[in-house]
Amino acid sequence: MGIFKKKEKKQESKPKMTVGKPALVKATARQGKKFNETWKILAKPHVTEKATDLIAKNQYVFEVFPRAGKTEIKKAVESLYGVKVLGVGIVNIPRRKVRVGKTMGFKGGYKKAIVRIQAGQKIEVLQR
Repeated sequence: MGIFKKKEKKQESKPKMTVGKPALVKATARQGKKFNETWKILAKPHVTEKATDLIAKNQYVFEVFPRAGKTEIKKAVESLYGVKVLGVGIVNIPRRKVRVGKTMGFKGGYKKAIVRIQAGQKIEVLQR
């Protein structure tokens, strides 16, 4: 009876799927790699009258993509502009109704981030 041995079945390891976390979090959690996916995080600088007044307080405003989190935004700004980020605030702007003649529609909402940087540092938002 000891002549034939049962072959053990090899179980294939499946990649673990996490629910609720975007794929960007996995990419940023790797150690030793420089964060170079800023184009997936920062959409564009948000230039308004209020945003230009915040520059005096070392705060800059950016429109970001909806799935971006605070830590991802912080890493993206630090790697793109080479500044030290002290804090990030996020504001979700909801969509709103717009009327053009008889037609009703919606103007899409967006997400914006207010980034506070260290005193004495500067970000050139608009190239002069």
